[in-house]
Amino acid sequence: MEQSILDHAVATRRIIGALFVTQSLASAAFIANIAVNAIVGAQLSGNDALAGLPATLMLAGAALSAYPAGRAMQRFGRRPGLTVGMLLGLVGMLIDGVAVISHSFWLFLVGLFLVGMARGITDQSRYAAADAVLPARRAGAISTVVFAGTIGAVGGPLLVGPLGRIAAAGGLPDLTGPMFGGALLFALAALILFVFLRPDPRVLAMQQANQSPHATIAPLTATRSLPTILRVPLVRAGLISMVLGQFVMVLVMSVTSLHMSHHHHGLDSISLVIGAHTFGMFGLSMITGRIADRLGRPLTIIAGAFLLIVGALIAPASLLTPWLALGLFLVGLGWNFCYIAGSSLLADAITPGERGAVQGASDLLVNLGSALGSLSSGFILAGFGYLVLCIIGAVFSLAPLSAALWWGQSSRQVVTGAD
Repeated sequence: MEQSILDHAVATRRIIGALFVTQSLASAAFIANIAVNAIVGAQLSGNDALAGLPATLMLAGAALSAYPAGRAMQRFGRRPGLTVGMLLGLVGMLIDGVAVISHSFWLFLVGLFLVGMARGITDQSRYAAADAVLPARRAGAISTVVFAGTIGAVGGPLLVGPLGRIAAAGGLPDLTGPMFGGALLFALAALILFVFLRPDPRVLAMQQANQSPHATIAPLTATRSLPTILRVPLVRAGLISMVLGQFVMVLVMSVTSLHMSHHHHGLDSISLVIGAHTFGMFGLSMITGRIADRLGRPLTIIAGAFLLIVGALIAPASLLTPWLALGLFLVGLGWNFCYIAGSSLLADAITPGERGAVQGASDLLVNLGSALGSLSSGFILAGFGYLVLCIIGAVFSLAPLSAALWWGQSSRQVVTGAD
């Protein structure tokens, strides 16, 4: 018995470590690519108005791949699903590099769509981490994988210059550097997943559920319809916290740099504010996971919603850089609380046989929320101003708050079985 527990602990550490490393590599590849996409798009198209199209294609790819990827992982396991996601990123990056060399804008967009699909798949690594651990440690495991985004946020932009110089030294356009370098990072991540993500986290989830006192309530392989699952208060609260937390964060963040530019802030000040926001999003993830495991998911979502509201109201209150940095930091941290606790709540609410499809659907909605926030932010800023935009963000932040409070009234409902 003791040997079995020891073996399980070793397997869990190996799985979480592999997911952390591979998410760090993938995040660095994504962000290095994103850093030059607008430049490449403008150059290849010859039209600055199309510079934003690459980001849109990536969001579309992420949204469209999330649900089928979740369904596939539910059937075949996390390991093959995530490995395929990394390989899609590899192929997409290679296509983008070839597009830059051949000066083909449409080929570049095809590559970016595949890279976006890779993101929609690999973002589900956090759910693989949740599968590998006991419920009491689930938020901590998710936060470890989310924290890997910090590596990408810092390392991705730092790779752009050196990779460009390496490409130029090899006689290639410097903008191919982030593409081919990103392909190498994806290849390494796919290899690590294939070798070290054993046993498959889905297998561990099934084993843990078999040992649960609720295992007799519902067959572990039984699945409810999506509408039935969406009637479970836990699921609703988790989805609302992730989707609207993402919407509010992107809504405020997307145009803050433009707002600052309109008021004559320099690039150093803008960089400081966005850096504070990024740190709020990822830098404290490990602490967030512990909070969610110890204080509970609903309280963490409530705290996250309050942080979103306070941050959204502080940001337009002053044009001083420290004030803006504080507001954007709190918006990023509020997103972090809602995202990690919401992901954990969703994993708590569904059986192992349902997780892949439901979690894929949730990531589809999260990506759509991100796209809606990004697309609407410019129109709201131009039509009504930054203050109104931030107030809209604060109002939408009331939804996760209300959902978490409502869940508290429904917490006695048994959600591991059928309704």
